[in-house]
Amino acid sequence: MAILVDENSRVVVQGITGGAGSFHTKRMLEYGTKIVAGTSPGKAGQIVEGVPVFDAVAECVDATGANVSVIFLPAQFVLDGAIEAIRAGIKVVVVVPEHIPLVDMMKIRLEAKKRSALVIGGNTAGIISPGKANVGIMPDIAFKPGRVGTVSRSGSLTYYVADTLSSSGFGETTCVGLGGDPILGTTFEEILDLFDKDPETSAVVLVGEIGGVYEEMTPPRIAKMTKPVLAMVAGVHAPRGKRMGHAGAIIEGAMGTAKEKLGALENAGAHIAHTFLDIPVILNKLGV
Repeated sequence: MAILVDENSRVVVQGITGGAGSFHTKRMLEYGTKIVAGTSPGKAGQIVEGVPVFDAVAECVDATGANVSVIFLPAQFVLDGAIEAIRAGIKVVVVVPEHIPLVDMMKIRLEAKKRSALVIGGNTAGIISPGKANVGIMPDIAFKPGRVGTVSRSGSLTYYVADTLSSSGFGETTCVGLGGDPILGTTFEEILDLFDKDPETSAVVLVGEIGGVYEEMTPPRIAKMTKPVLAMVAGVHAPRGKRMGHAGAIIEGAMGTAKEKLGALENAGAHIAHTFLDIPVILNKLGV
């Protein structure tokens, strides 16, 4: 099995006629993802990579049964696009663009909660269930079907972890890019809950980074997990007050350091991996 997306997911690409939208639509289709529709207001009737274009997401849902959306829109249009998708009945919305205004993400989260939808991102590489579906911009070369789930705030760290799991024979059930913006649509806890319920996921690798409190909110859920959780946190040597890559990766005030995050995760029962090569060693010791 997998979480969030699989071979039965019916995906709509919002912004399909743009450069990024059309490019990644082609990539996702080549992987085998079921892209059933795209949107671009005023361009209904066009065809992109064999995919029909509609003016609105609701039209896509009515015509194709779409149930997953991936957004390739400029940041200033993500609020309208995400809320449109959620109100159209889409239950998984993947927000690829970065630097989404904080108040916009708060409004999106509120709307998603009202309608029982899950928003991944902003600034996410997306979601991939190896061999089943790739929704976003994940480079499929790093991923192989297997038994370990991953959730990470960083796209590039997701790829490195997956490559480590794939080359060491574990493979992945689903890899989720939580996103690198300061305000995210989904928390680590929600993804851990889904993995804990997935019968084919034997363990979970959680990858955090400096800044924000998402990792430090996670320990209560880790303590209840029925499966092992391995944790890494990037930015152990990052200087306070300097942004390290993502908009949310900055230590401000007394919270958000890698050391604090690692301590909180370890105290909750997570197995700490200090390097990528530690991951298969720990999994083998746990008998995963």
